[in-house]
Amino acid sequence: MNPRLWAVVGATGTGKTALSLDLADALAARGRSAEIVNADAMQLYRGMDIGTAKLPESERRGIPHHLFDVLDVTDEAAVAWYQDAARAAIRGIHARGADAVLVGGSGLYVSSVVFDFRFPPRDADLRARLEAELDEAGPGALYARLRDADPATAQRVDPRNGRRIVRALEILALGEQTHGAALPEEPVLWHDPTTLIGVEVPRAALVERLDARVERMWSGGIVAEVDALRGVGLEDGVTARRAIGYAQALAQLSGTASEAEAIAETQALTRRYARRQVSWFRRYADLTWVEPDASASSLVAQALD
Repeated sequence: MNPRLWAVVGATGTGKTALSLDLADALAARGRSAEIVNADAMQLYRGMDIGTAKLPESERRGIPHHLFDVLDVTDEAAVAWYQDAARAAIRGIHARGADAVLVGGSGLYVSSVVFDFRFPPRDADLRARLEAELDEAGPGALYARLRDADPATAQRVDPRNGRRIVRALEILALGEQTHGAALPEEPVLWHDPTTLIGVEVPRAALVERLDARVERMWSGGIVAEVDALRGVGLEDGVTARRAIGYAQALAQLSGTASEAEAIAETQALTRRYARRQVSWFRRYADLTWVEPDASASSLVAQALD
C-alpha cells in the first residue's frame, strides 16, 4: 500500500475539521489507518483554543493529531519552519504505513507542504530593521514601497498584512524574486499520491455561520482566554497577538474598544479573510469541492477505486 496524502482545505468555518475526522474514519473502515496534521497557523499555538475553534483532544476520536499546540504565543509562526515540521510529520506518518490528512485553511501553509514550494533566503538583521519601520510608520508606508518596487506582488498582498509586506521587501532587498504569497506558476505535487479536497459553503450562508461563530467566541470566553495569555507573553508575540479575534479581544481588555466594537471588527475581518481563502484555493488544479456534509466514504472510494 502506497501511503497517500490527503488535504482538506477551504475557508474558515466551513466544516473542514469534521470532514477530516470522517475521512480518517472512512479510511480506517477500508483498512487504511490515518493521522491528521494541522495546517491552521493559529492552531499551532498553545492556549489559543476558543478563537481558533481548536478541536479538544476528547473529540478527536482517538485519531493521532500533529502540530497542534506546538508553539508558545511568543514564538513566530514562520511558514518555512512550518513546511519542514509538517513534512517531517507526514513522512513519519507514512513510515508507519498510515495516510496523512492535512487539514486547515492557511493557504500559504497548505501550499508549502502540498506543492514543491521553495522559499527565498532570510536576513534577520534586515528583517528587524523592516519590522522597526513597520512599528513606526505602519503598513501603509511599507506597502507603498512594495507597490513601487514590485507591483505584481503588491497586488497579491493584503495592504494591512504588515508581516507579509515586510517579508516581500526583505526578499527584494536580498536580490531575489518574491514568492509573492502566490502559488508557483506550474505547481508540482510534493508527494504522490495526493488528494485535494475543498470544503465550501455558499457565500450568504457562510457569512451567517462566521458571524455566529464570532459571537460564540465571545460568549464562550475568548476575552478570558486572551487575558490569561497576556500572562504568558501574548502581547510580545509577533504572530499570535495579531490573530483575528485575539487582537480585538486585546483591544477590549485595554479599553480601546468596546465589546460590541471588538465583535463587529472580528466579524468583518473574518469575512474578509474567508474571501481571501476561497480565492487562494480556487487556484488549485485537481481540487474536488464538496459541501460540509459530503460523504467521506464516497470521497475515499472516488480516490482509491
